[in-house]
Amino acid sequence: MAHGDEQNQTTEAAGNAILSALIVTCIAIEAALSLSDFGLLPWPRLRYVFYEYGAFWPGLLQNWRPAFPWQPWTMFLTYGFLHGGLLHLAFNMITLRSLGRVVIARIGALGFVAIYVTSMICGAGVYGMLAADNVPMVGASGALFGLAGALVGWAWTAQSDTMASIRATWQLIAFLIGINLVMYFSFSTGVAWQTHLGGFVVGWAVALLLDRFDVA
Repeated sequence: MAHGDEQNQTTEAAGNAILSALIVTCIAIEAALSLSDFGLLPWPRLRYVFYEYGAFWPGLLQNWRPAFPWQPWTMFLTYGFLHGGLLHLAFNMITLRSLGRVVIARIGALGFVAIYVTSMICGAGVYGMLAADNVPMVGASGALFGLAGALVGWAWTAQSDTMASIRATWQLIAFLIGINLVMYFSFSTGVAWQTHLGGFVVGWAVALLLDRFDVA
């Protein structure tokens, strides 16, 4: 086996391990919160506490008093590990596994982490700038749309001409619009389209940047 093939298999295995760890962490957190909601744990306000300390609160970017000193910074990451119930969790984890495996196979562990984390942070930033109210935001969707944006960016550059790129890109974008509509009608808490938009654009940009520097 060639050294390059061995290296690709190693980084893909590492990426899949990271992907599994993300999924297990999100499932464990939501399982604890749901058990608390159902009164099966001795901490009935567990979801309230986790949201209070870990959700993304736009007001903390203005004049709200944080629960702890670093909260205005940590919330850019912690919100992505919280979800609004079992349906929200299931939808996001299925999507994460599907998109994550494709991205990892394309660019490896380091590239996956770079796209995922950057999209999560920037998606929250766009939500903080564009959200019309101070409703807290939770979910991995910013990072997931970053992964989708990466795939769209690669689909664009892989085509032989501009028209083919446009056709391939619009097919994927139509699929993403469909996902947003499904989420909108499925979740009573609404859809943070601002987070999706920010994650998508940044994921696209980071993916093309990683390609330029041959990161894998």
